Order: sequence, then C-alpha cells, then structure tokens
Amino acid sequence: MGWLFYTDGRVQTYADEKAEIARLCTSHGERRKTELVKACKVGSTWYAAAKVTNIDGTPVEDTTYMTDADGSITFAAVFLTRYDDGCWGYKDMEESAGPVESRAPLSLLALLSELKDPESYAHAWRQRCRDWASIPDYEEGDKIRLAAPVTLTDGSTCQIVTATHYRRGRQKRRCYRIEETGGLVRLSKASLAGSELLSSAKGEASPVLAEFLAGRE
Repeated sequence: MGWLFYTDGRVQTYADEKAEIARLCTSHGERRKTELVKACKVGSTWYAAAKVTNIDGTPVEDTTYMTDADGSITFAAVFLTRYDDGCWGYKDMEESAGPVESRAPLSLLALLSELKDPESYAHAWRQRCRDWASIPDYEEGDKIRLAAPVTLTDGSTCQIVTATHYRRGRQKRRCYRIEETGGLVRLSKASLAGSELLSSAKGEASPVLAEFLAGRE
C-alpha cells in the first residue's frame, strides 16, 4: 500500500495523530472486531498493537499468530508518517508484511500474540526491535569501545570514545570524546550497537568536556 495524505487539515498535532492511529486500528464487522491496545510514536513512526476477536466469542484462527487464552490474537502494525505542505500522511503495514522500521518498544512487543513460524518476517522484525532496545544508554563519563570503527566526515575513524555532552542554549546534547584525538563527535544510537563498556565514571558534570574546552582556551 502506498502513502495516503489528508488534505482537509484534520491532523495537525500529536494528539490528532494518535487519535487517527486509533481510528485506523478499530473496526467492527459482522464476524470480527479489531481494537487498538497500545500505540507508541518513535521518531516519525507509529507502532501499534491491535487486538482481533470474533464477535461470537469463538477463537480466532490465523495462519501467522497463535490464539491467546481469551481466543483473540494481537498483532503489530507500523505506520510511517510525514507532513507534506501541511498535510499529514501515512503508510501502514502489518509486522509480517515487511516493515523496515523496527524500533517498537518492548512494552508494546509484550502485548503481541506468539508467532507460529519462528522463521517468519514478523519474528525477525520483533528481534530487530529487541536488538534496538538492548543498545545501552550510556552514562556521563562512560568509556566505550564501539563494535567497529566509525568513519568520520574528515575520513578519520574512531572506536574508543567517552560519553559526555555539550550545551546548545538550555538544551543538553549527548556527544562523545574520541580517545585518540580528544575531539568531540556525535554518534547515532545505531552506531552503539554491540559496543562494550570499558569503564564507568558517573557524575553530574562533564569532566571530559571540561578538559576538552580547557585545552582550547
């Protein structure tokens, strides 16, 4: 399915988006009904858990999902979203239909029904979500070895870094001091996958940043 954009301006805010995701995940047919259980937005992508039950109370039969104890199945849906000239649009897909985005929170994954095929795309998608969630959120002063060297814009590489921060206005931004050069670099969360904590140095201030700035005076 391609992108669908709303030109009537009905979706303008986060609350509007969430309400629309809930509407899209809700249906009531003659035999089955679907309702939203949970929705989370990560970046510009919405992740939703939707529960399907039979109106007559009989167990839901499905080729992908195992039926839960109450006779229902709960699946994950992924909604890519963006604004184009003020118009909100989305592209939706079910977890077994090939979504690339895989940052659904563990709390949402815990609501989903078990899968029948451990080799399915949905199973691989859930594992990628778990892998993303397992990437450490390092503390100030932690010394880290990246799983592989990262190439910087000047062509150099770095692999051992220390977590620190810099300020932009009132905001505190995470960055890392490069072990080899002492320079500062911003790293994406993805680049921290598989990294190793070499040493921990918790603190409210940023000693590595202070040292860096002192050397520039």
